[in-house]
Parts: sequence; C-alpha cells; structure tokens
Amino acid sequence: MGEPCYTKRLDEAIALATDAFRDKVRKGSGIPYLTHLLQVMVYVAEHGGDEDQMIAAVLHDYLEDIEGAEADDLEARFGAHVRQMVEALSDATGQPKPPWQERKVSYLERLRGEHADVKLVCAADKLHNARSVRRDFARVGVRVFDRFTASKEQTLWYYRSVVEALSDGWSHPLLDELVSEVDALLAEAE
Repeated sequence: MGEPCYTKRLDEAIALATDAFRDKVRKGSGIPYLTHLLQVMVYVAEHGGDEDQMIAAVLHDYLEDIEGAEADDLEARFGAHVRQMVEALSDATGQPKPPWQERKVSYLERLRGEHADVKLVCAADKLHNARSVRRDFARVGVRVFDRFTASKEQTLWYYRSVVEALSDGWSHPLLDELVSEVDALLAEAE
C-alpha cells in the first residue's frame, strides 16, 4: 500500500459540495450541478493541481451559489489558502448580486492579477463550462444561450475576455485547451 494521494480534507470538501449542491442542477440541462464541480476538480488534478486546488475546485461556486455559505467556515475547515482561492474564484459573494456586466468586468480585472494556483482552477471551470455550452449548442442551437442571464453576445464576449485575462502572465496546457475550446465555440456560435 502506497502513500495516500490526498488527505481526509478532500473527502470532507467533496462531502460538503455533495450536500450543499444536492438540489441544484446545471442551467437548462437538468444535470446535477455536482457533476460540474467534480469535473472541474478532475481537470485540476489531471493538470498538476495540489490538494488545496482540488478542494477549491470542488467548492469554487460554494460562496457564490449557496445561501448562508461563509468564507470563515471554509477557512476553519480547509485553511486560509483554500478560502483565498474560493473567494478569488467567486464573481460575487453577497446577496443580491450586482448586475451581470458589473460583476463580470470586476471579476476579469481581478483575474488578470491572480496567482497561477487560482488561474488553474479558473481555467478548469471555464473549460468545462465552454465544453458544455458547445455540446448543448450542437444539440439545440442558439437556444442554448437562453438559459443564461447574459445574451449570446455577452456570453461569447465573456469567454473571450476570460481567455485574455488568464493569458496575462500565465501559460499552461490547460489554458491551451481552453483557448481551443473557446475558439471552436466562437466559430460555431458566431
């Protein structure tokens, strides 16, 4: 029996995500939201992320989407680094959320200056989102954009802008995958 690849902290993070997102589904698809969180965690792990990044990946939407979620609780359970990453990955943590455009512009400005550990998790998140949108676009066409708060044009602008922000001072094979996916989405949707 070899050394464990991760500690019980990851077990606890997955359990928290499973419980917190139990009743949530992906917009317009009916697919359990947990599948997104787990896929982002898998991408992070497959691309060299450490345990803190895996935990942040599975909880990256926790502060943003779960009513009553507290950053202090994340820090107490998983440490200051995980808290910092989850906060950095959230475009808003208060309710009500600011308007979509305002939130996204602010997030993109912050993202440019983030550390590589945060950018890896963000790239994994956006890669899974872009792949999901592209897959659903192939099935239902332009109606896929009806499920989002933003318009089709705003959504495509956001994906282009995320790629630009992540590329600022950072390169990584996962970013290359995201660039390819976003390029394909833009070509098909525009």
